[in-house]
Amino acid sequence: MNRETRRLLVDGPAGAIECAIDEPADAARGVVVICHPHPQFGGTMDNKVVQTLARAFLQRGYRAVRFNFRGIGASAGSWDEGRGEVDDALAVLAAQRDAALPLALAGFSFGGYVAATAAQRLAAAGTPVERLALVAPATSRFQVPAVPADTVVVHGEADDVVPLTATLDWARPQALPVIVLPGVGHFFHGQLTLLKNQVVQAWHR
Repeated sequence: MNRETRRLLVDGPAGAIECAIDEPADAARGVVVICHPHPQFGGTMDNKVVQTLARAFLQRGYRAVRFNFRGIGASAGSWDEGRGEVDDALAVLAAQRDAALPLALAGFSFGGYVAATAAQRLAAAGTPVERLALVAPATSRFQVPAVPADTVVVHGEADDVVPLTATLDWARPQALPVIVLPGVGHFFHGQLTLLKNQVVQAWHR
């Protein structure tokens, strides 16, 4: 993301996982692991929405950790239809867990599905994350599990990849609020600053 971004490899179930870590200006108040969109459709940890999420969390004082799913960039392995990708996220979370800092999860599109599923598994194991942030989660394409009531969900009104109606249908039984950005599409073209500000403000609340 910038000259100070630190890149490293962590051990994963399919081999090495490539990570990029950005530190906040002051001492970190938490760690967030951010999951990128669908790897078979060009999704990587350098996706502009993923980087926008990293900037939002840096502003909130978090260490931002992005990573490439298996088979992308320097990460070993190959596409596993979402199953192995959740395992990849859990491996990065385990590598980044610090007893002194809260651990959060975020994801965009397919990465939203992965983040929500990983959070569900951690909660079931008795080690829940602090909080979730999901941007345009792939509710029409994957079985996104229910999430905690304080989850931040942002979706574009004009999303033509994951229709807003699909995310509202997923959120409604949970009585889960969804922040809707009027006229905004799936990739938030021209609206990344708005997205960042919404995540920063919602996380603060």
